[in-house]
Amino acid sequence: MSLPMTEGEGTIEEIKEAMIRKHIPLIEEAGEKGVQILCLQEIFSTPYFCPGQDNAWYASAESVPGPTTDRMAEYAKKYNMVMIVPVYEKEQAGVLYNTAAVIDADGTYLGKYRKNHIPHTSGFWEKFFFKPGNLGYPVFQTRYAKIGVYICYDRHFPDGARCLGLNGAEIVYNPSATVAGLSQYLWKLEQPAHAAANGYFMGCINRVGEEKPWNLGRFYGSSYFVDPRGQIFATASDDKDELLIADFDLDMIEQVRNVWQFFRDRRPETYDKLVEL
Repeated sequence: MSLPMTEGEGTIEEIKEAMIRKHIPLIEEAGEKGVQILCLQEIFSTPYFCPGQDNAWYASAESVPGPTTDRMAEYAKKYNMVMIVPVYEKEQAGVLYNTAAVIDADGTYLGKYRKNHIPHTSGFWEKFFFKPGNLGYPVFQTRYAKIGVYICYDRHFPDGARCLGLNGAEIVYNPSATVAGLSQYLWKLEQPAHAAANGYFMGCINRVGEEKPWNLGRFYGSSYFVDPRGQIFATASDDKDELLIADFDLDMIEQVRNVWQFFRDRRPETYDKLVEL
């Protein structure tokens, strides 16, 4: 999804409301088409303000659960649809996280994941806005599947991806905000590798368009789904507001893991000395 309104075109609350309202038709389309699990993009309700360092955006953070997750829970319940809702979280004054809430198909709030790896480089000045996550790598038993969440920059680190597999994830969603250039070549390399190395599905979500006044670059979309063999089987465009839908055969997970015993054949006792270093 691209921005309908950005900094300088309204108050922060007006910008948030415009972005949420722009999402609603696609959320309803997903529900009407029978989508069982829907994931939105990273901090879906605002511009991706991290190329700047303006603390005015602290005011866009909210509690989780809170107003936006409660609003999305109504759609989850209406359509019997699990939702992953990434927002800017305020735990208390000055304690802010990049977070994704998980809402079950009956509208029940199941919990949240807080982005663990926080970049501070090449225009992504995220340490100005977010504390590192402190909730580990939870997996949520939803009506339809066991799901985990990784967020954007997390995807560069295989350790958390493995933890999600060990914790039982069948599908891992990675909501992102990433632009052409620096790491675009990794977009369709790392996440298929995580899926193949752990024998689970991944849903990889990226926003589209350019965002003023920061002008960091073009968010290149290209959202996709990848199966436990590391094969990408559905891809969205690189420049359009779009709902990407695909069917997942969860039986494939057992088929793959029966061949490649990712977890049985691990040797964590051999890693201890490396970790100490």
